[in-house]
Formats: sequence, C-alpha cells, structure tokens
Amino acid sequence: MAPPPLTLDALLRGLKKHAPDPVYLLHGDEDVLKDEAVRALLEAAVDPAARDFNLDSRFASDLDAEAFHALVNTPPMLADRRAVVLRGVDQLGKRKSKLREELIRYLGAPNPTTVLVLVSAAGEDPDPEVARQTTNVALGALEPERVPRWVAHHSTKLKLTLEPDAVDLLVAAVGNDLSALARELEKLASLAGDRPTTAADVSALVGVRRGETIHDLVDAALERNAARAAQLVELVLEQAGMSGVKIVTSLGTLLVGTALARAERDRGTARVEDAIFRQLLAARPYGLRGYKEEAARWARWSTLWTAAELSAALRATLAADRALKGTTVTDDGGIVTQLVLSYAATRREAA
Repeated sequence: MAPPPLTLDALLRGLKKHAPDPVYLLHGDEDVLKDEAVRALLEAAVDPAARDFNLDSRFASDLDAEAFHALVNTPPMLADRRAVVLRGVDQLGKRKSKLREELIRYLGAPNPTTVLVLVSAAGEDPDPEVARQTTNVALGALEPERVPRWVAHHSTKLKLTLEPDAVDLLVAAVGNDLSALARELEKLASLAGDRPTTAADVSALVGVRRGETIHDLVDAALERNAARAAQLVELVLEQAGMSGVKIVTSLGTLLVGTALARAERDRGTARVEDAIFRQLLAARPYGLRGYKEEAARWARWSTLWTAAELSAALRATLAADRALKGTTVTDDGGIVTQLVLSYAATRREAA
C-alpha cells in the first residue's frame, strides 16, 4: 500500500533534511502551491549557476516516448543533478500511449542524476500507478486559518511588508483564492516601494474599504441588522469580481451553517460552538473564513433565529438565486437588498 501523499509543509521540511527524491508527482487544485513546490524542488535539485544547462520544462502533450527517454536520461552538465518538469501528466492516464508506458518503465528504475517533477492539472485525480511509484504531493486548497499566513509568507518573497490590518483587509476583499491573492500582492509590491503596505493601500488598489467587504454584508444580514446589510449591498456590488450570485451564495452558506448550529442548540448540545468546530474540521469546506471564527459566528447567530425562520430564509435565498440566474437582465442590487431585508421581517428572540 502506497504511503499517504505529502503536504507542501512536509515536502519543504524533507528538502531541508535530505537530497530530493528521483521522481515527484504534484497534484491537487491549488496551482499556486504547485508552483511553489516546483520552485522549492528546483532550488534543492539544481545549482542556480548551472540551471540554464540542467533544467527542462515541458508539457506531456508535446513529447513522445523517445523524446521523454532522451530528456530524463541526459546527463547533467557541470553539476551533480539536472531536473525535468513535466506538466499535464494527468492526460497520460486517459489514453494508453507509448509515452505512458515509457514513463511507467522509467519509474521502475529512475535515473539517479535526474530529478523528475510530474505535475497534474487542477481537478484531475492522480494516476494511481504513477502515484505508487513516486513521491506524491497533494496540493489542495489551504485551510482558511492558513491563508493569512500564506499571504504574509508570499509577501516576503516579493520583498513586500504588509501591516497586519492590510493582510486582513486583503483576504476579506479577495477571499481564499491564492491565485487572485498572488496577483493583488504583485500589484501591491510594484507600488509600495520600501515602506510597509497599509490597509489604506489595499483599499486604494482593490477598491474595498474596511467595513465594506462582502463579509461585512453577510455578517450584518445573519445578525439580522437588515438596515446595515441593505446599505452595504450596492457598495459591495461595485467591487471588482463581485455579483449578486456571489453574495447570495455566501448568504446561503452561512444560513446553512447557522441552521446546523440551531439544530445542535435545539438538540440540547451543551457546547454548540465546539460541536460545530468539530464538524467543520471533519468536512473542511472551502471558501469559509477560519473554522473557529465561523463556528463562533454560527453559534452566536443561532440564538437570533428559530429553525422555522432559518428554513424560510433559506427558501427566500434559493428564490433570489434563481431570480439572479433566470434572466440575462437582472437588478442584482434590488434582488439582494430585498432578500437581506426579508431576514429581519419576523425577528424575535430565538433562544
């Protein structure tokens, strides 16, 4: 039985302790982390001074069996090792090709002077036979708690210093998409110069001010502060990449979480927040803020709603989602504003 795949952290720790393994398979949905893993492997495998002569990066679709054989068996020049990065290897498992046969044969006895890095596309499962014979590294979405730390870490590579409130605002504005965050960090790095980047700099770049993010809107709605939520609708919709569907999807997700907390409360669970946190850790859903923060919010919001009110709010949210998607001409602002106002219509103490 093959060992479980490594995480990026485990890969980086291993590279500090010993030389790279002969073959790595990088797979998962987070392409930014795959690029980080490739850079770390190349830094460990090939002397930078000789990298021009000892690094080849290709796509599997551009190679045949003979070209692959020559690529991985070329001896290093003026160095101990060379590296080959082969992208798109997920396509090899979908067709029985001579190239895949040559790859499998190579994995049985890899060249000790070549580090081969195989990279699968996002959304594709790794080839089981390839995974068994390689050091395979799973690079999926980061847990929400780790995203701010990744932002701070990635900033240092760009020689960018972010103040803590700037990190928080950037994540609140952009979300947990590392590719989008990396793009915004590159823009900030080009503008910041030598001084630390502040929340005001982030506001100027991404067009989002503190207190006016999608998180602020959905928090106000779930807290049943309908007037504040309604005030934020147009401000949030004006932000880049934002839409009524995105807001309604976020509202629906948090309503489901609050309904889960309400069910725990109605069941007589003593520590609702802890119960929700354990469920989040087990499911590890994507797109949320920190799991501890979300568990605390859902537990708190569940005191403001009855189960019947949450059920009605979910039906209204589904209707709004259908209205937004049902025609090419929609009044996003009007639909979302009406929705968040409806959340407060029957307000009463739920717990």
